Amino acid sequence: MSSSSTRNAPPIVTWLLVVLGIVLIVVGVLYFTRTADQLPSFFPGHQAGSDHHHTKHGVAAVILGLIAFIGAWFSAGKKESDQLPAPPPPADRAP
Repeated sequence: MSSSSTRNAPPIVTWLLVVLGIVLIVVGVLYFTRTADQLPSFFPGHQAGSDHHHTKHGVAAVILGLIAFIGAWFSAGKKESDQLPAPPPPADRAP
């Protein structure tokens, strides 16, 4: 049985998912370590003068980052060809 392996996705897709995963993990850490007042103004949950931590935002960002890493792992893997091997030629029988 011959098996030809190919990638599940182009390498750029894998790299984009890895970068997205890193960014989301960093964003999650920022949500855990900074108050709503210290978050960058373009982050959801930024509130001037607030000392509240957005833990749920952090959990969501970390989970999405892990999902991106899992997607990168699957896209980097090899897939087996779905083709079945050719059947052997019929044997001639002598009487």
